[in-house]
Amino acid sequence: MTDHLTIVDHPLVQHKLSIMRNKETSTASFRQLLREISHLLAYEVTRELPMTDVRIETPLMAMDAPMIEGKKLALVSILRAGNGLLDGILELIPAARVGFIGLYRDEETLQPVEYYNKLPANLGDRVTIVVDPMLATGNSSAAAIDMVKAAGAKDIRFLCLLAAPEGVARMKEAHPDVPVVTAALDEKLNEKGYIVPGLGDAGDRMFGTK
Repeated sequence: MTDHLTIVDHPLVQHKLSIMRNKETSTASFRQLLREISHLLAYEVTRELPMTDVRIETPLMAMDAPMIEGKKLALVSILRAGNGLLDGILELIPAARVGFIGLYRDEETLQPVEYYNKLPANLGDRVTIVVDPMLATGNSSAAAIDMVKAAGAKDIRFLCLLAAPEGVARMKEAHPDVPVVTAALDEKLNEKGYIVPGLGDAGDRMFGTK
C-alpha cells in the first residue's frame, strides 16, 4: 500500500455507514453494522499482504497454491471503540495476534493519555493493523502508532471508519509510512474535536453509554 489515504467507496460500505450515522439507529444495530463494515474494510487493508506458494494436494492433483507469507498478522485495538472493528476483523483473520492500547483524550488539551499497553511479541516480523473507528484530531492514533513502533513494528496500517482532514494531516505528518484506510473522509472537526457530520461518539453508540 503506497497511498497515504484510501477511502473505501464500495456501495455496501457507504450504505451501512449511512445507517450508522443516523441518530435513530439502535445500539444493537450500530454494533452489528460496525461488525459487518469491518469485514469489508478488512479486505482493503489486507489487500497487499506478502504471499508465497505452498505445495498442496487437491482431490485431483498437486499444485503450488498461494498462501499468506510470514508470521501471523497483528491487530492492535485502540480501546475501547477499536474493539468494534477488531471483533469483525477477527472473524476473517481468526489466527491473528491481538494487542490493546488504552488511551483517553484529555477534554481540555485534546491530547492522549495512556492507561494500558499490551502488545503481541515479534511485531517486527508481522504486518500490524491498528484499528480505531474515528480518526479525529489524530493525536491518539499517532500516539498509539508511536507505541507500536517502539515495540518493533515496521509494516503498519491504520484502519478507521471515519476520518477528519485534520486527523489525516496529523497522521501523515507523524507517520508518513503508515497508510490510512477509511470508509469516509468527513468535512471537519468541531470545537470539541468531534468529526462533523460524523456519527457521534462511536464508543458510546456501540456500548450504549453516554
